[in-house]
Amino acid sequence: MNALTLVFVALCVFAIAYRYYGLFIADKVLELKSDRPTPAVAMADGHDYHKTNKYVLFGHHFAAIAAAGPLLGPVLAAQFGFLPGALWIIIGTVVAGAVHDMIVLFASVRHKGQSLSKIAGSEIGKATGTVASFAFLFILILTLAGLSIAVVNAMFESVWGTFTVFATMPIAFLMGIWMYKIRPGDVKGASVIGVSLLAMAVLAGPYVAADPVMASVFSLSKKQISVIIPVYGFLASALPVWMLLCPRDYLSTYLKIGTIIMLAGGIFVVQPQLLMSPFTKYISGGGPIIPGAAFPFVFVTIACGALSGFHAIIGTGTTPKMVGNEKDILFIGYGAMLVEGFVAIMALIAACVLVPADYFAINTAPAVFQKLGMQAVNLPELAQAVGEKIQGRPGGAVSLAVGMAYVFGSIPFMKGLMSYWYHFAIMFEAVFILTAVDTGTRVGRFLLQEMIGKVAPKFLEKRWMPGIVITSFIFTAAWGYLVYTGDITTIWPLFGMSNQLLASSALIIGTTMLIRMGKTRFAWITAVPGLAMSVITMYAGYLNITMNYLPKQMFLLAVLSTVIMTLMAIVFISAFKRWYELLQIKQPVADNYGDLVLEVVEE
Repeated sequence: MNALTLVFVALCVFAIAYRYYGLFIADKVLELKSDRPTPAVAMADGHDYHKTNKYVLFGHHFAAIAAAGPLLGPVLAAQFGFLPGALWIIIGTVVAGAVHDMIVLFASVRHKGQSLSKIAGSEIGKATGTVASFAFLFILILTLAGLSIAVVNAMFESVWGTFTVFATMPIAFLMGIWMYKIRPGDVKGASVIGVSLLAMAVLAGPYVAADPVMASVFSLSKKQISVIIPVYGFLASALPVWMLLCPRDYLSTYLKIGTIIMLAGGIFVVQPQLLMSPFTKYISGGGPIIPGAAFPFVFVTIACGALSGFHAIIGTGTTPKMVGNEKDILFIGYGAMLVEGFVAIMALIAACVLVPADYFAINTAPAVFQKLGMQAVNLPELAQAVGEKIQGRPGGAVSLAVGMAYVFGSIPFMKGLMSYWYHFAIMFEAVFILTAVDTGTRVGRFLLQEMIGKVAPKFLEKRWMPGIVITSFIFTAAWGYLVYTGDITTIWPLFGMSNQLLASSALIIGTTMLIRMGKTRFAWITAVPGLAMSVITMYAGYLNITMNYLPKQMFLLAVLSTVIMTLMAIVFISAFKRWYELLQIKQPVADNYGDLVLEVVEE
C-alpha cells in the first residue's frame, strides 16, 4: 500500500469530522456560549488564570498533550501490521479522543478551571472525588516519569539535540517578556522572534557538536539529564504561566507541526510503500515487542495517538484557566486532538516504510532478534547513513527517527543528508515530549495544592508562593525520583494501562455531567467510548499482570496495577449509581445562568 493513500484518507476523515461531528457537539450538545464569562476572565490573576489568544492557547494545548504517545505508540503497535493501528488512530481519534478532550475542557471551564478530581467530586460525590484525586495524582506521576525517561533516552550523549532543546527555554522566556511586558498582545512579533531564533538554534546544532568545548558542555549522561529535566519541570510549575510554559509550548508547536507538515510533504514527493504487511503473524500475540495480541493491546499501546487520559489532566489543568471564549473549546479541544491523530498516522508510516526485519532489529534486543529467524536487510547501510548504532535500540524512538530520516533523505535534493535528518528527528522527539512534562508538572502542582488544602487551607490560595514552591518541589521530586532510578521497560507498560483507564474515567465523568445538564439524549457521545474503553483497558490490565508482571516476578508493578484498576473501578461504580439517581429526576430546575438542568451543583 502506498503511504500517500493513508495520509489522504486520514486528512479527509479528520476534516469531515471537525466540520460536522465536532461542530454538532459544540452547538447542539454543549451549546457553547460566547457571552458566558470563562474562568480566565472572571477569575483572572495574572499567574494561572490568564485570558490567552486562542492561537497561542492552541499551541500551548497541543504542545502539552502531544507527547510520547502519538510518536512512540504507533511505532510499537506496527508489530501487529499497519492496519490495526491505522484503523484505531483514525476512528478512535474522531469518536473517542477528540470527544474526550473537548468534553473535559468544557467541564473544567464550567467548573472554574478545576481539576478532574474536583469535577468528579462535584458531579458524582465528594467521596468519589477523593478517590479520584489519589488515582489521578498517582497516574500523573507515572505518566511524567514515563515521558521524561523517553526524553532522557532521546537526548543523552546527543550534543546537537540537547543544545537545541535547551535553547528553546531562553527563547521562550524572551517571547513571554515580549508578548506580555514589552509589547503586550504582539503575538506575531513574538512568533517571528521565536521561530527565527529556533531556526538559528537548529542550524547551529552541527557546529556546536563539532566544537570540542561546546560538545563537552552539552554531551550529558543519562543521570545528568535525569536531574536537569525535573529541575526544569519545577521552574515551569512555579513561574507564572506567561513567562515560560505558555510561550515555550507555543514555540515548540511551530517545530512540531512544521516537522509533521514537512514529513507529509516528503511522503507526497517520495510516495514510499508501506513495507509492513496489513497484519503480521503477531496479530494474535507472541510478538517480541508487545507480548499480547492486537486486541486489546493495540488500544493501550497507541495511547495518546487516539485517546489519552493525560489529555484530561491538561484539559482540566492549565488550558481551561486560559480559555477566553467558550466558543474556542471546539478549536482547542477537538481540533488539537485531530492534529495529534495525524501525527500518530505520520509516526505509523515512518515505522512501516522500513523493511520489517530492520524494524524488528531496531526495536528488539539483539538476543531476541536472533530468535525471530529474520535477517536484517538495509540496517548496516541505514546505520552508516545516520552515523549511529541503531540496532537493538527498543522503545520506538530510534526506529521513528530512522523512518523519518529515510523519507527526508529520499527527496532528490536532500540525498546524503540522512545523518542531519536523523539527529533532527531525535531532537524533534525530545521537544515533542518535554512540552508535556512541563505542563503536566504544573497540573500536578494544582492537584497537590487541592489535596493538601483540605488539611491546610492556606495551600488553596492560588498566589501564595510558599505553597506553590512546596507543592511544586514535592510533586517534581516524586516523578523525578522514578526517572533517576527507573527505566522505560519498567514504567511504560504501567503508564499505558493507567493512562487509558484515566481517559475512560474522564469520559464517564463527562457523561455524568451531560446527564445532569439535561442532555441525556446526547449522553451516548461520551458513554459509548467511555464504557467500551473501560472494559478493554481493564482486560488489558488483567492480561498485563498475568502474562507480563507475574511471570517476570515484578510483584510491585503487579500490585500497583491492581491498585489503579481498583480505584478506577470505584469511580466507575459511583458514576453509574449517580446516573441512576439523576435519571429519576423528572422536573428540571434553572441554574444561575438560567439554563434548565436536572440538578444544580457547586461549580
